[in-house]
Amino acid sequence: MSDSVLSLRRWLTVDYSPHPDERSFMERVQTRRDNDVEAAVAVPSDRESERIFGVKLARHRLQAVWLEVVNGGDESLWLDRVQLDPDYYTPLEAAHVTRFAIGTRLVAFGVLGWLFLPLLLLVPLKLFSARAANDRMRRLFRTIGFPTGMILAGKKASGFVFVPLDEGVKRIDLRLLGRSHAFDFQFTVEVPGLVLPHPAQEDSGAEQLDEAAVRAWIERQPRCTGNAAGTVEGDPLNLAIVGDRASIQECLNKWDETESITLGTSWKTAKAFLLESQYRYSPVSPLYLGGRQQDFALQRARASLNERLHLRLWSTQIRFGGDPVWIGQVSRDIGVRFTLKTWNLTTHQIDPNVDEARDYVLDDLLASRRVARLGFVRGVEAASADAPRHNLTGDPYFTDGLRAFAVLSRTRTTPSFLS
Repeated sequence: MSDSVLSLRRWLTVDYSPHPDERSFMERVQTRRDNDVEAAVAVPSDRESERIFGVKLARHRLQAVWLEVVNGGDESLWLDRVQLDPDYYTPLEAAHVTRFAIGTRLVAFGVLGWLFLPLLLLVPLKLFSARAANDRMRRLFRTIGFPTGMILAGKKASGFVFVPLDEGVKRIDLRLLGRSHAFDFQFTVEVPGLVLPHPAQEDSGAEQLDEAAVRAWIERQPRCTGNAAGTVEGDPLNLAIVGDRASIQECLNKWDETESITLGTSWKTAKAFLLESQYRYSPVSPLYLGGRQQDFALQRARASLNERLHLRLWSTQIRFGGDPVWIGQVSRDIGVRFTLKTWNLTTHQIDPNVDEARDYVLDDLLASRRVARLGFVRGVEAASADAPRHNLTGDPYFTDGLRAFAVLSRTRTTPSFLS
């Protein structure tokens, strides 16, 4: 079909061209197995899902997650969709949210339509073609959606489920219920699209330590982060976590990745700041430990950009039980204030009681039921509310001087406490 015919069709009708057979996202599929049951998960990027479904799901804060369950057992299984996401959308609901709503657009156009009266002659064609496109969309969403009902013994089920949008990293808690047994699979899937910092490389020459040696090592670490030159102290290093990066992300599954600082992400941050809106993946300013800024950062966003928790983590050459040891800093942003110490004359004001943020992270880790060992060690040095220390931008803080210490497990467990 010629370009001129295609252009004319776009003017006269609603163009709907999905490509449901495209499966480039399957290159990132992850698979878990428990006895005779196998589960696989993959998440298309925004662009990939637009090609598959023919509409921009991300514009409507929707995301498609592809699932496949191979039931090699001898009893039927039930997919717990609420466990997967209590705010999931049915296929027809997702199609309704993303439909071509020509009538709504005309109402929004309002009185200005009279200035373009000749174009109104195209409205009937647009309306009829939108209706046909929406019918096709509903059929497509139903056809490639994950089927309802039981997954019979010896059978396989696959398809898409529709959930609220998460960018950068998608954490999926999949539960399959049988008559006598439940199967739980946790996935942490990276979704292309966000501008994320490069992860730290694993060090093959890492030093393995026992618990007593790890505690002694943690206590010897600097009490605070600093600036790039290491001449000024910043926020306190108030926690240490043992576990690989994926385990940390899975256990803190309500926390979001932070994008790298670029011109584009700086603009998104400025808009969120001015509008007091939420930007879940807003970059965090770098802090330094030994001249090196954090290896990755997570944040727990709240109502607006000005209210969030920041968690920065540095990789180390220390291993405990074969897993890496991370040293970190967490603080809670409670507002914005004027300062002469930053280029934009503003900074996020932190809650002076930094122990509250530290304990919040510990509680969140415990909620995952994957903390094997926990407790507190010395190292930060106490500072009272009457004689606080200050971070790089001059915010005061006080602390009991302890670092939280948590050892993560790859499976659910009951924690024990450090002696």
